[in-house]
Amino acid sequence: MVEHYPNYQDFNDLVELINNSENDFDLQLVQKAYLLARSAHKDQRRVSGVPYILHPTSVACILVQMGMDTESVVAALLHDVVEDTDVEVFVLVIHVTRC
Repeated sequence: MVEHYPNYQDFNDLVELINNSENDFDLQLVQKAYLLARSAHKDQRRVSGVPYILHPTSVACILVQMGMDTESVVAALLHDVVEDTDVEVFVLVIHVTRC
């Protein structure tokens, strides 16, 4: 059973917003950042019981709606990874670099 949290947006919502946006996004980079964030926040939940990953995906959705770029969306997805998980900045940079 898939849980639904009406006040949050998930990765599918993010992809839909990106696909319907007039801006060009590097969807591969966004997906790479999402997968790292999802893995890092794997079992974390907010106090309300909502899976933690829905917070960064919701923030990323807001930024797409505001017309922000790929880098901003990636930053939204990763903004709590270093603070709230064991992933270090170095690993983050290596993982999402375009090189």
